[in-house]
Amino acid sequence: MIGLVGVIALVAVGFVLRFAQSVFIPLIIAWLLSYVFGPIVRYLARRRIPAGVAVVFVMGIFFGLCFLGALFLNTRITTFAAAIPKYYARLMEIGKTLTANIDLPPAFWSSIDWGFTIRGYLLNLSSSFFTIISKLVMVIVFLVFMLLGSPYFEYKIRKAFVTPHGAERARKILNTISTQIGSYLSTLAMISAVTGFFVWLALEYLGVDFAVTWGVLAFLLNFVPTIGSIVASIPPILVALVQFYPGVYIALLTALSLLTIQMTIGNFITPKVMGDRLNLSPVVVLISLLFWGLIWGVVGALISVLIAAIIKIVCENFPALNVISVMMGSGKSYQKDFEEKPQPPAA
Repeated sequence: MIGLVGVIALVAVGFVLRFAQSVFIPLIIAWLLSYVFGPIVRYLARRRIPAGVAVVFVMGIFFGLCFLGALFLNTRITTFAAAIPKYYARLMEIGKTLTANIDLPPAFWSSIDWGFTIRGYLLNLSSSFFTIISKLVMVIVFLVFMLLGSPYFEYKIRKAFVTPHGAERARKILNTISTQIGSYLSTLAMISAVTGFFVWLALEYLGVDFAVTWGVLAFLLNFVPTIGSIVASIPPILVALVQFYPGVYIALLTALSLLTIQMTIGNFITPKVMGDRLNLSPVVVLISLLFWGLIWGVVGALISVLIAAIIKIVCENFPALNVISVMMGSGKSYQKDFEEKPQPPAA
């Protein structure tokens, strides 16, 4: 009976989240951004700068970056969409050549219309960029109110708890959670930027078309661990194959370069910078990706792992919920803990 109630509650929550996504998506994005910009506002407030002035300053930077980013992406996507027919026709020729000895139905290749579909989707995405910018207004509204209250949150905690000990304990827990989330988001953004830079550098050196576009794609999809890096690697490899065919040397070098970048950053740099304790189980990543992607589409997929990581961080700081945090983790750090403990001598 309890399990049935839980399933019904989960379905109901999913329905509400999907039905009211126009409100919840901006709210979640604003909440995530508040952990990035909140420390800046609090720092300025400690320097006797009024909260309103600090928020206006931060919002000006945020909106300016969003506007410039939208202009840049709009240009890259439009240029790539215009070139798709040429690349797609060439890709079909390569496919026909490679399958010349295979008995395929006569209408097989003519029935494949992915090029037109992808081009139409990209052009539609490009034309909707300024619509997306307009939708940022709701994100900014939520974010402004969150940031305005940020400098005074500590005082509200002190007032809400009767005893100084309880207030101090709550303040420490909330500060720890806030610091860990902010550190996680900023570090992940930095690692994603490094990944995008090296992807651009490698592809530019190899002469692969649209190297900047693939660097930006690698930056964005790096927020989705494992799956994102695989998806981001497919388009530049296909473009390299089509661009330099019948030679496959550059395409192989492209695949090897991207694999090397992803393996180096994913297996060496990221664990050193972020630590193993924030690593999520691949199963948790997949379930989170499917759940939020199903409810909120592309935006949900991009922020799915961030939401899962934040849930893990919150659970980690409450003893009663620590078991959830442990089960959400990859287990690598726990393996090291047990391996480092000395074994009792044999009797």
